[in-house]
Amino acid sequence: MTDTIRKQMKMIVFQLNHEEYGISVDKVRSIEKIQVITRVPGTKPFVIGVINLRGIVTPVIDLRTRFDMQQMPFSDSSRIIVAALDQYEVGLIVDAANDVIDLEMDEIEPAPEVVGAVEDDYVEGVAKIDRRLIIILDLNKVLAADNALAIQS
Repeated sequence: MTDTIRKQMKMIVFQLNHEEYGISVDKVRSIEKIQVITRVPGTKPFVIGVINLRGIVTPVIDLRTRFDMQQMPFSDSSRIIVAALDQYEVGLIVDAANDVIDLEMDEIEPAPEVVGAVEDDYVEGVAKIDRRLIIILDLNKVLAADNALAIQS
């Protein structure tokens, strides 16, 4: 039974530009509604500001901007996924947070050479579940070292 547990992982599935993406639930601290975001001057364009989340100042990035997608106004379904990476937390703005799914490790295929909306560097793999195609993001690459410095400062 322990082999089965090791071969499964839970993923948070969210929408961005009508596509489904997933990140490991282990990295997610919370999913919040859009709230007041305070702009911080001098940051990279994808860092749209900071929020005060239960007394902790958390930087927020817009994944649409990060992935060079067309900008859209926030809607009632827009969410901030608060993810933990190393020693800091960061909020990721997404169009909607759909659900939590269990994935078998053998359902995840390597990233194809052309994914489309997201650069290959950010993609850890692709999962096919029934008729759904879920692009699994590598948050460490999305927030690569040079960009993480921009977020931390």
